[in-house]
Amino acid sequence: MSVREVREFNRFYTNLIGALDYSRHLHTPYTLTEARVLYELAHARGTDAADLRAVLSLDAGHLSRMLAKFEEQQLVTRGPSAQDARRQRIELTSQGRQAAALLEERSQEAVGTLLDAVPPQDRPRLAEAMGTVRRILRDGEADRAGRSPAGRRVVLRGPRPGDLGWAVERNAAVYAAEFGWDEEYEALVARIVADYAADHDAEREAMWVAELDGQRAGCVFCVRDEAPGTARLRLLLVDPAARGHGLGRRLVEKCISFARSAGYEHLVLWTNDVLADARRIYERAGFTLVAEEPHRSFGKELNGQDWHLAL
Repeated sequence: MSVREVREFNRFYTNLIGALDYSRHLHTPYTLTEARVLYELAHARGTDAADLRAVLSLDAGHLSRMLAKFEEQQLVTRGPSAQDARRQRIELTSQGRQAAALLEERSQEAVGTLLDAVPPQDRPRLAEAMGTVRRILRDGEADRAGRSPAGRRVVLRGPRPGDLGWAVERNAAVYAAEFGWDEEYEALVARIVADYAADHDAEREAMWVAELDGQRAGCVFCVRDEAPGTARLRLLLVDPAARGHGLGRRLVEKCISFARSAGYEHLVLWTNDVLADARRIYERAGFTLVAEEPHRSFGKELNGQDWHLAL
C-alpha cells in the first residue's frame, strides 16, 4: 500500500460523508469539529476541557475559542471541576443538549441514507472491513510490539493467586477516591468476584489482568449472563496511575474476542454515566446504549446505563 492510495481513499471518503462542507451537508450552523465536541459533551456529562483535548486531539487554543463561542451562544457552561479546581468542567445547557440532539438526528439520517445504497448482503462485509481498518490503524506498531504508545510494556494475562483479591481492593479504593462510593460498592464487587472464584466455566467465562511494566494495572471479567446466548462484561478497571496507555481498550477488546470465540451472540454490560472514560471505550468498541435508569447506590444518586453489543 502506498501513501497515494491512502490519500485517494481519504479524498473519496471525506467527499462521500460531506466532511468538507459539513454544516451544509447536515443543514446545521456547526462545523464538523464543533459537532464532534457537542457529541462528546452530550455523551460524557461533566467532561473536563483537558479530557476533550485528549480525546479529540485538539489544540488547546482552538478548543478554548470554540468553547467560548459555545458559551456565548448559551450552549455550554464552564466552571472549576469539583475533583480538581485546576481543571475546567464543561457541561451542556438545555439549549446545548437540543443542538446536540438535532445533530445526532441529522447524522443518523445522513448515514441511513448512505447505507440505503448498500445492498443488505454487502453490509456485514462493509462493517467487517471498517472494523479491520480501525483496528490496524489504531493499534499500529505499538500493539504489535506489546507496548503502549508511550513505549511502556503492556501484557494481558489470565489470573494468578492474589489477582482476585487485588481486583476487589483496587475497585473499592479507586471508586471511593474518584467518586466517593461507599462500602456498598466494595461489597458488590466482592460478591461478583467470589461468585466467579467459586463457580465459573473456564470455557465460557474468564478474567484478565493488564500489566504495565510488570505491575498489575487493570482487569476485566467476562461471565455468562442470565439471558440465553449472552455474556456480560464486568468490573472493567484501569488504575489511575496507568491510564493513557490503552489498557481499557485492550481489556474490552479481549473480552469481546473471547465472547465471540466462546459462541456468545450478545455481550452486555451495566455502568453509570459518571464513568465517562469507560463509556467512551464501550462506544468506540461498538456497544450501543439501550436503557438508562436513575438509582441511589453506593451512597450516591446515579444514572445507571445498560449497553449492548451484537457479536
